[in-house]
Amino acid sequence: MMNEDEGVQSIVLGDVEVIRILEWHEPFLPTSSMFPAAAADVWKDNEDWLAPDHWEPDGDLAVLALQSWVLRSAGRTVLVDTGAGNGRERPGMGPFHHAQSDFLGLLARAGVRPQDVDVVVNTHLHVDHVGWNTVDADGQWIPTFPDAQYLIPAADDFHYGPDNAYGNGVQEVDRLIYEDSIAPVHQAGQAVLWDGHHRIDEHLVLESAPGHTPGSSVLRLASGSDRAVFVGDLLHSPVQILHPCCNSSACLAPEQAVASRRRILGRAADERELLFPAHFGGAGALEVRRDGDGFALGPWATADRKKSTYAGE
Repeated sequence: MMNEDEGVQSIVLGDVEVIRILEWHEPFLPTSSMFPAAAADVWKDNEDWLAPDHWEPDGDLAVLALQSWVLRSAGRTVLVDTGAGNGRERPGMGPFHHAQSDFLGLLARAGVRPQDVDVVVNTHLHVDHVGWNTVDADGQWIPTFPDAQYLIPAADDFHYGPDNAYGNGVQEVDRLIYEDSIAPVHQAGQAVLWDGHHRIDEHLVLESAPGHTPGSSVLRLASGSDRAVFVGDLLHSPVQILHPCCNSSACLAPEQAVASRRRILGRAADERELLFPAHFGGAGALEVRRDGDGFALGPWATADRKKSTYAGE
């Protein structure tokens, strides 16, 4: 899935161009903290392909990417998730506290200016998916993408917003995230809340897949004979394809998260949807296959920059 520009990679599916905006790719948390239900053996038994893109054996650390996806579809530019943002107060949240990245520079290298973005999709409202929704303008947070419609899952907006007291007040940081990255979008009149399904255009449909958060969602793409699904945080590691019962430690409703994961993986396998998780390193996207009652990894995505066509086999 590579082109010549590190951090900005592209692939074409049917009539839709997909551009990967990769902010960073590095060790994140111990596997026992990130995936409490995953046995230690599953990492060791698959070290030959998990390392180094998805696992650091020496420290037993899960390796994650922080990335967004730009879709050029039906004459519009759609941005899927917006990373962690710069200069945010995120106490207790490791690399997201006072983070700095060149996200807007990466977008510019992909030929995307803030005013070019027509639609922003927040698959859910966690810290690393909404940060660049806004930028600091003389001490005030304003929408980064001035002409965009921001599609926000209604269930997450309720849970993390003032109506449900910022995630039931479990983490003070949830209030900070909402106030600097979501509330300004509402105040600007650019937020659109949705539930269930929401069609963006002839190729793209949003669909609820709750569990990780109340409003977690996936974005399905269908164009010509190509199919893809952008699954947000339904998956953080390929280990969860082999063992769908293994949630991340951030899943708020574990049983519901497992059910959503199995449903989306099953349909991806049956309909040959290319899977685009939010945090996979390496090629970043892959096919999934049924394997008895479970699933196995299919081919990883590759792209020929000149032809710009999917080569999944």
